[in-house]
Amino acid sequence: MNSNQSFKIGIISGLGSYLLWGVFPIYWKLLEHIDPLVVLAHRVIWSLCFVLIIILVSNQFKKAILEGKSIFKNVKRFIGIISASILISINWYVFIWAVSNEYVLQASLGYYINPLINVILAFFFFKERFNRKQIIAFLLAFIGVMFITIDYGEFPYVSMLLALTFGLYGLLKKMVNVSSLVGLFVETLLISPLAFLFLFQSNLTPQLAIADQTTWLLIGGGIATAIPLLLFASAAKRIPFSLIGFLQYLAPTIMLILGVFIYKEPFSWIQAIAFLFIWSGLIFFTLASSKRSIERKVTAT
Repeated sequence: MNSNQSFKIGIISGLGSYLLWGVFPIYWKLLEHIDPLVVLAHRVIWSLCFVLIIILVSNQFKKAILEGKSIFKNVKRFIGIISASILISINWYVFIWAVSNEYVLQASLGYYINPLINVILAFFFFKERFNRKQIIAFLLAFIGVMFITIDYGEFPYVSMLLALTFGLYGLLKKMVNVSSLVGLFVETLLISPLAFLFLFQSNLTPQLAIADQTTWLLIGGGIATAIPLLLFASAAKRIPFSLIGFLQYLAPTIMLILGVFIYKEPFSWIQAIAFLFIWSGLIFFTLASSKRSIERKVTAT
């Protein structure tokens, strides 16, 4: 596969993951009558089951075992994958809690802040450098996020937790050299014992029945979780980390629309201005990045 094909696959994977994440509040709202910790535990367990099925069906079990062993033998990779497991579990819980408690707009703000976190991480860890137009785009998005933050009138803890945990998770996924499928399998495998233990001893866990809609929603949560994560992991390996961050504006924009028009959460004129700043930054950054990519190809030839 040449670099152009890899880049296209990365873009398509990134778009797919963020579009799915954008509509996630609809799914988790259906489970708001269940305690978020119970939903999280089921999410981990059923994600593990779904990924294992994919590995078996695609005849990648031996490959997964070998790759898994190499992770456990390498201390840095093992610590990295454990850290990724913890971060994504925290992110899942905070998001489920936010949706269940009518904080969809705060969740949206968290994923607006996240690309800014990604750009900072890309600068320090991957030495990515940006031209003047890209910096202007970053500043436009930053101003938009500041408008939204000020409008809340208090420090948005939910938003910052979502932004930081997912930003650092993405960083680790890019740094740890492991396939997306095996990576997700190991991540959920490491957390699943805690999930099983919690469900076994908790009195919050509902009784599951085949004919019960809640049962199938909890099981389906594993599929709904695994697919966008696999797409995200694929994108993280193929396109610049900073570009991943700006693609992510799709998800919070969809969440914002859901929060305002579907769940009737308050939306002020300040938030509308912030939205314009953020999208201006996104468009500006995309155009600047595309031009820079073309210039590099011309130079290379």
